[in-house]
Amino acid sequence: MEEIQKPKKSLGEWHDKNYKKLLIIPAVFLIFSLIYLGIFYSQHNDLFLKDISLSGGTSATINGQLDVVALEKALTEEFGDANTRIISDLITGEQLATIVEVSVTAEETKAFLEEYLGYKLTEENSSFEYSESSFTQDLYRQLMISLALAFLLMTIVVFILFRDFVPSLTVVSCVLIDMIMTVAVINLLGIKISTGGIIAFLMLIGYSVDTDILLTNRLIKRKDGTTNQKILGAVKTGITMTLTSLLAILASLLVVKSFSPILTQIFLIIVIGLFFDLINTWITNVSILKWHVYNKENKK
Repeated sequence: MEEIQKPKKSLGEWHDKNYKKLLIIPAVFLIFSLIYLGIFYSQHNDLFLKDISLSGGTSATINGQLDVVALEKALTEEFGDANTRIISDLITGEQLATIVEVSVTAEETKAFLEEYLGYKLTEENSSFEYSESSFTQDLYRQLMISLALAFLLMTIVVFILFRDFVPSLTVVSCVLIDMIMTVAVINLLGIKISTGGIIAFLMLIGYSVDTDILLTNRLIKRKDGTTNQKILGAVKTGITMTLTSLLAILASLLVVKSFSPILTQIFLIIVIGLFFDLINTWITNVSILKWHVYNKENKK
């Protein structure tokens, strides 16, 4: 007797059966991020570390090749906290200069470096920039207000656009979760956020919300096609958009990494945020929206 072959399940049927279970994946990421950020806040009394552009201090650029590991160790022993970075040639990779960041005045920094290096630092072989803590704290406060205002305006636009509580709340929540997870990873990497980092989070709001709006608009407002067909169409368009952005930013990150710390941080934050956006848009948002749509259909 010939065995009767069971028809293979389509992707849509598999997703209908498992979309609620898939929510476990972003839930695990979110729980870990919240726990880690809670521990981090208890240790540092802040949600992330700030560099001197937000906390005040001196940034010194020293031309030539230096042992940055030994220099950073000496600076840390002297001042308690320090950060060093290398500026290198884009083509050859040769070290051109070293950036030193410490939370003391330019005079103290220069005196220590001259003693450590054994030669006088002049305008020809170095440069120093000092930021007052009062100024940087005011700048930080203004940037955070701008970030909160951007998020608030985005929330208002989303609720006006869809006029449905669950989809609107899901879109806003996914953007917020993207940012929470990104901050957790930045802290895990030990990166100190600069003014450029705050700007990157502003940009991340825009990058995150566009795919969520695309998905929600397709699923809630379009009448043609089944729920799974609408989701599949949104997935194809949305993932193409995100991957295109990711590849472009990754290429830019490789180029600027050797000479621009600010652009490096901006691009790195956006890359991390876009990775989490893929998870939160195409798992979290899709699953909650499908759940919402099916519940509405069952009530009719």
